[in-house]
Amino acid sequence: MSYLADLVSRTRDILQLRFSDLFASLPPRSLTAISPASAARRLLKVLGYAGLRLVGNVFQPIRNADNLGGAVWLYVVSQNNYEALHFVQEGLPGSVVVAGQSKQIGRYNKQVNRLSLRRKLLYYWQFPFVIAGLLRREGHRAWRFFDLIFNAIGYYEVYCRALRQYRPRAIIFANDHNDDARALLLAARRCGVPTAYVQHASVSTHFPPLGFDLSLLEGQDALDKYQQCGPVAGRVELVGMPKADTFLKQRNLNPTVQHLGIAANILDDSAALAELARHLHQEFPALTVTFRAHPGDPRDFSFLLQRHPGLQFSNARAQNVFEFLLQQDALIAADTSTHLEATLLNVASIYYRFNTHTGTDDYYGYVAHGLIQRADSLQEVTASLRRYQVQKPTDLFRRAAYYNATLGTPDEGHSQERALRMLREWLPARAHSHSQ
Repeated sequence: MSYLADLVSRTRDILQLRFSDLFASLPPRSLTAISPASAARRLLKVLGYAGLRLVGNVFQPIRNADNLGGAVWLYVVSQNNYEALHFVQEGLPGSVVVAGQSKQIGRYNKQVNRLSLRRKLLYYWQFPFVIAGLLRREGHRAWRFFDLIFNAIGYYEVYCRALRQYRPRAIIFANDHNDDARALLLAARRCGVPTAYVQHASVSTHFPPLGFDLSLLEGQDALDKYQQCGPVAGRVELVGMPKADTFLKQRNLNPTVQHLGIAANILDDSAALAELARHLHQEFPALTVTFRAHPGDPRDFSFLLQRHPGLQFSNARAQNVFEFLLQQDALIAADTSTHLEATLLNVASIYYRFNTHTGTDDYYGYVAHGLIQRADSLQEVTASLRRYQVQKPTDLFRRAAYYNATLGTPDEGHSQERALRMLREWLPARAHSHSQ
């Protein structure tokens, strides 16, 4: 394969999720927040990215607190990723958390070591060749998302250079589909650096195929879905949900519902969320209702508080999702992993959609597999809540066994120990085999 053909194929691999039918069919508001509908606005975004972020990176010194050379890297792309891998940092000596130079990691921004992206500028000459190749392969979608293609340019080369410079012992990921994470994974393969993956949230059949040397999945659900994504590479182990360990002993056994949470994701429509809040205020005035937006959602939801002064707010950038759920008896949400986390804590969870996008209907299959119940109207939400107010079962958590492999076993609540044990056993063997 020629250099340019290889470059186009690699960029297509890095942006795999962005070229899926699901991504292209997202609601216009959600899609515009990621990639503007107007070509002129996409061009402005590209110029702004190159000018402000990358030129800014050139003049922004990097002073890492940890020595990255020869360490085990824990690569994160979000606050949720950091929280999912923090136990590895604590339990695996010689491991350090790293992220791209300007990546926003929420409240953990200052705790993360940074990989320089200054040299990314040197690779933008590739863009015309990549966009031309992708236009031939993907047609209109390449033009529609040319800003995302531009953003992905250079990650692979910069990360290859970083791997040759620091020679990490291994890299552990919590994300397998963001462009920078996929670029680092491909760079690690090229440079012979062992890779592992710790699942940080529920997965879908739209994800890229598993391509790590070791994948630690939460349960059978994740493995079944990845097998539908394509060939599964490397060794796979089911370890349960490490981030839930410390909370599983605090399950909610309240027999009724007095505290209700609403968990919103980025795809949810603001007007539909407001309508639910109004309906709950009218139908359940005695309920304590807490609203929680996704930590990556930039919208201002303070208007809900103005309309409903009694509404509580959970700041996802400051409060862990399990800390939020421990204060709830029931949850209402659409397509979010919070349903699974709620069920594990025996919080009664109701699936109610806040948008009309059919491509994400029951995105994680929670309703289809009986984890949670569905409400298709506000009247059905009311009926479900009234049933739970009369009697909330104390064994809802058992429904999650398909998603959490340690549930009901001696390893329940010890997923961190299980995962760390497997990582420790794997690391010396992989390090030795890659040094041959």
